[in-house]
Amino acid sequence: MGDRRIGGATRVVAVIGWPIEHSLSPVIHNAAFDAMDLDWVYVALPVAPGPIPEAVAGLVALGVAGASVTMPHKEAVADVVDRLTEDAERLRAVNTIEIAAGHTVGHNTDAPGFARFLEQDAGFDASGRTALLYGAGGAARACALALARAGLTRLVVALRVPARAKELEAALDGLPTTVETMAFDQAGGVSADLVVNGTPLGAHGETLPLPALGPSTVTVDLLYRPTMTPLQQAAREAGGAAFGGLGLLLQQAALSFEIWTGRQPPLEVMSAAALAALADG
Repeated sequence: MGDRRIGGATRVVAVIGWPIEHSLSPVIHNAAFDAMDLDWVYVALPVAPGPIPEAVAGLVALGVAGASVTMPHKEAVADVVDRLTEDAERLRAVNTIEIAAGHTVGHNTDAPGFARFLEQDAGFDASGRTALLYGAGGAARACALALARAGLTRLVVALRVPARAKELEAALDGLPTTVETMAFDQAGGVSADLVVNGTPLGAHGETLPLPALGPSTVTVDLLYRPTMTPLQQAAREAGGAAFGGLGLLLQQAALSFEIWTGRQPPLEVMSAAALAALADG
């Protein structure tokens, strides 16, 4: 972290998750703090499933300025913070904790982060389009919310656990997007303008039951490791645009940074630090 020293006045933010050792978030945020010459530091805190109330209370007691929340704690944290923002309430998932005057506010920056990613990185306009989404976990629901707000006409959700459809439908309550759910193995028959993988499948070479992909199909895999997933490879072989999860990670991180510091971070610095870390393995 450059030549700066950590002292008693240093503000601390953290990421809690399990496992957490491979998180890119410390690299991304500390690069931004260095570039802006802020006396802040971002650390990774491994928190096993279970003691989430104690972990959040501990952050407050230690004077931590805020925290990121990653798998598998996003939904559990939503149940213990003092207040939820509208998006966190809709999604019943928190990825960012704001701590002020001893109170905790649960935010979800995944939905607006995905909206920024689609607009700025992918150049995809969801209005009047159809999307196929694999999964209905916290990150997948955030993508669905962003797409519905952007005017998506039809969302087809392929699920391994059918009961999760209710959570996703609740997140889109009041929005005009038509939601259809189906079993995973039926996804091959869907025709979609956008395909999004919101599951862990692909991290170790697993394949998804894919529909016909073509040059006009935009594909997004929320995984950022490996940098080229089987879904991305299939999309590129079909001549379409394919993106990994780094863009969403950076956009949602930038929004979290703004919540904690009140300042906009240098996104290009964060991106360069993340790409360097991924290249190093």
